[in-house]
Order: sequence, then structure tokens, then C-alpha cells
Amino acid sequence: MRGKSSALAVDQNLRFHLCKVTMFQFARDVIVKSGYQSPIKFADCLNENGDNTLVPGRTIAAAAANEGGEVKFGSPKYFLFCSMGGAVCCGLTHFMIVPLDLVKCRLQVNPAKYKNLITGFKVTVKEDGKLGMMKGWAPTAIGYSMQGACKFGFYEYFKVLYSSLLSEEKAFYWRTGVFLIASASAEFIADVFLVPWESIKVKIQTTPGYANTLRECAPKMYAEEGMNAFFKSLVPLWCRQIPYTMMKFASFERTVEAIYKNVMPKPREKCSTGEQLLVTFVAGYIAGVFCAVVSHPADTLVSKLNQAKGKSAVEVAKDMGLAGMWKGLGPRIIMIGTLTALQWFIYDFVKVTLKIPRPPPPKDPKKKD
Repeated sequence: MRGKSSALAVDQNLRFHLCKVTMFQFARDVIVKSGYQSPIKFADCLNENGDNTLVPGRTIAAAAANEGGEVKFGSPKYFLFCSMGGAVCCGLTHFMIVPLDLVKCRLQVNPAKYKNLITGFKVTVKEDGKLGMMKGWAPTAIGYSMQGACKFGFYEYFKVLYSSLLSEEKAFYWRTGVFLIASASAEFIADVFLVPWESIKVKIQTTPGYANTLRECAPKMYAEEGMNAFFKSLVPLWCRQIPYTMMKFASFERTVEAIYKNVMPKPREKCSTGEQLLVTFVAGYIAGVFCAVVSHPADTLVSKLNQAKGKSAVEVAKDMGLAGMWKGLGPRIIMIGTLTALQWFIYDFVKVTLKIPRPPPPKDPKKKD
């Protein structure tokens, strides 16, 4: 029995060592054959004597060049970088206009008190002080960074996806439809990430004495209404944001085309980076004005809904009436026009900085150069 158990133990031990050898041999093969190589390469430099010893006892190493380092259009890295650009442009711009957004929201929910933009600023500073103008900055920065990442990243993805389903000719002639459907698809996803933060922001800004910070407001809202407090305005938010984003992307894309075709004296590839960014800013502002008008009634509804506890969107809309849903349009045109222009400018600037491909305006495939 002892002989058998000893032989069994030796056999198991031998199998274990063979398994280890096989495993490490496999790991070694994977590493050797991997495309990921050391970022350090030794320079193949020869001195006048024909050897590579420039200084006795010292060799020279240099960082490996990033061969083909530019981001490939349509690659996962391309979409990831576009998402990064979207997070930066949306998070930063919405943070910058928190004071204007605060007054706009208060004007929408209480027009009798705040009357207009100038009066709104005066009343707010008088009641809350200058620091009070930044109420809601934290949920604004977090929410719109997440929304921007999804909106721009998924827009670029869906634009490529939907275009690939069409022939080259149809992709050109139906490009406005592609812009509209791609942007709507992207915003549908992005708003799911935005809505809880937007709800917190509006609650802080429009309900006096309720809460002053994100950490104070979120637990209170959850204790009163549960998760519904954060997601009850999702449908009105879709009604606001999806038309807004469809207009934002489609009108921007077509305005850029029109500027290069009818205003600029030379094609885009011959324009300097500064000239291209200027075109981006102008087209962005024009698109922003259209966006503000299209999405304003739903924006007013979202502001009022998050202030009115326990009411549905339909009930709030009936209480406000059609005229009430257009309150605060002037401030919003200024806000959204500036916001959209800055977003497109920053997004394009990030693309230039990260060397993300920026395809030129489309050309009719039937027309030969």
C-alpha cells in the first residue's frame, strides 16, 4: 500500500510540474508574440570609427516612436477619444454658465418674482450672495460630463454605423437623415446618465431653503420620493434633449458645409487651424439658436416638474399653459447659443490636440474632381 501511495504521489507531483512548465511556456509564447513591445529602443548610432560606442561605457536609449500614432477613423480608440472630447466640452461649458442657468431656471418656475434676466440676477445676489450664484455646480459638472461623453461618443459611432448601412451615394444624399437619427440615438442613451444629476441641480436651484449642496440634496430627495425623485423627469428630459441634440448636430453639420461652400474663399484642407476653429464657433452659435427655440417648452417643463413634488408632467403642463412654457426664452437663447458654440469649439480643439481625424465636408460622389 505504501509503495502504491508513494508512486501515486510521485505521479501527481510529476504532473503538477509538467503543468507548470506547460503553463509558463504558454505564457512566454504569448508575451514573445505580443504586439506590445518595450517603449524603449536602443539607438543604432555609429560613430566615426564605425561602432556604436559614443562615450566609453555608455549607451544611448530613446523612446520608441509611436509608429502610426494617429488615431484611425472609426476605431475604438477614435470613439473613446471623441467621448473624452464630449465630456470636456459639455462638462466645462455647463459649469461656466451655472449662474445664467440658475437665473433661467428660477425665471421659468417663478416669473412673477424674477420678471426678467437682469431682475433675476439682482434678486438672486441679494438673497443668496455672490457665491449663491454657483448653486448646483457639482451636479451640473458631473451630470453634463457624463452626458457629453455619451452624446458625442455615441453620435460619432452611430453616424459611422448608419452610414455604413447605405451605399456611398445614399449616404451622401441622405446625410441629414443620418445626422438626425445618429444624434437622437446618442441622446437617448446620454439622458439616462444625465437625468439624476439634472434633477438634483434643478431642486437645489429652484426650491429655496431645500438644500445648498449635492451631498445635502440627494439624500433628502431619496428619502421623500425614492429613486423616482431622480428619474421622474426622464421622459420630459428626452422631449427636451432629443430635439435639441438633433438640431444641434444636424444644423451644425450642414452650417459648416454651407460656410465652406459659400463663405470661405478656400476649401477646408487649405484653411489654417485657427480659421477652421472660427468656422466651428460661428456654425455652433447658429446651431445653438435653433436648438434653444426647439427645446425650450420641454426645458421649462423639466424645471417646473422638479420643483413641483408629487405632480406628473401632464399636470404641470396644464398648470403652466402654453404661454407659460415659453417663459425665459430670451435668456435661454443667449445661454444655449453661447454654450453650443463653445462646445463645438472645444470639441474641435480637443480633436486637433489629440490628432483625432476630422473628415472634410462630404462631397457628391457623382461629381468628379
